[in-house]
Amino acid sequence: MESAEGRTLKVSVACAGTGGVAHVIELAVPDGSTLQEVILRSRILERCPDIDPAALSVGVFNRSRALDDRVRDGDRVEIYRPLLADPKESRRRRARSARKNERP
Repeated sequence: MESAEGRTLKVSVACAGTGGVAHVIELAVPDGSTLQEVILRSRILERCPDIDPAALSVGVFNRSRALDDRVRDGDRVEIYRPLLADPKESRRRRARSARKNERP
């Protein structure tokens, strides 16, 4: 059994690219690595050049996390894109449109 000092963790890093293409990179990282270190080590941002590294929004298994949080074995680090539209406003527009279409 490896000591905690030399232990490696298996994690994956995921990012949705443009055009619906998903990028997932599996890698082994030293125990104690942060989300930011894992993202940099994966080099996934090279595959998603439109994502601003200075404004990353990340999480693990669909739960928002800070870049300085440490990863655990088996984590799936996810890089989130900014929303293109406010979901509430989009629903309001669809509801208004549906009401207009229902009227004779």
